[in-house]
Amino acid sequence: MSLPVPIDLHVRSYGRVRESDRHAYAQLVLPLDGAVALEIEGRERMLDPLQAAFIAPGATHSQYAEGLNRSFIVDVAPATLDPVVGDRLHERRFAPVGPEARKLVEFMRLLVERGAATPALVAGWAPLLLDTLALDAARPLSRLDALLARVEADPGAPWTAESMARCAGLSPSRLHALFREEHDTTPRAWLLQLRLARVCAWLGAAELPIAELALRAGFSDQSALTRAMRRSLGTTPAEFRRRRRT
Repeated sequence: MSLPVPIDLHVRSYGRVRESDRHAYAQLVLPLDGAVALEIEGRERMLDPLQAAFIAPGATHSQYAEGLNRSFIVDVAPATLDPVVGDRLHERRFAPVGPEARKLVEFMRLLVERGAATPALVAGWAPLLLDTLALDAARPLSRLDALLARVEADPGAPWTAESMARCAGLSPSRLHALFREEHDTTPRAWLLQLRLARVCAWLGAAELPIAELALRAGFSDQSALTRAMRRSLGTTPAEFRRRRRT
């Protein structure tokens, strides 16, 4: 089966029944939530937000999942794929999703949730993501990667710098040092920006009350969210939602 467009992006969930497939285009599997077991030409790996998979054109593959899951599926026509990038990813099949790639995935997640992921944006985003994953495949994961993926999957949990340090198996001082080295920020500031980004996406796409969105994102109440948005974005949740809708 050929691909009718150069690059196509969609969100998919998998079930407990193993599904087998083979197609003439390349495919990138990027878990957003949960985990997916994926087998490519005899090599199997459990994918999560830290691990992506690249399926070369014509490669046989199958997948299944036990729990709730969602993944970005990026289909790429062979003529659109950079041969060097394709060869590098095909050699590894499974690539780590480092900080730079995660930022790109999070950016597209926000666009999809807002209904703003136009074909033109996807066509510009996908090659950059593939290039980034090809580079990430050649270097080891940071000690922060597992922690960041876990927090990104559940930003509303009662995270603190201390609980994040315990989760990463680091001391609080070492966690702060790594955040400064790799992201030029602090754990608390990074967490706040993550929560604000999620709220902004939900405000543009969901009809839920602002108070409920605040709690879901990890803020103590609507007032705490309003104060944070005023300081960081110069607006309030209600004003932000109104502008998005108009």
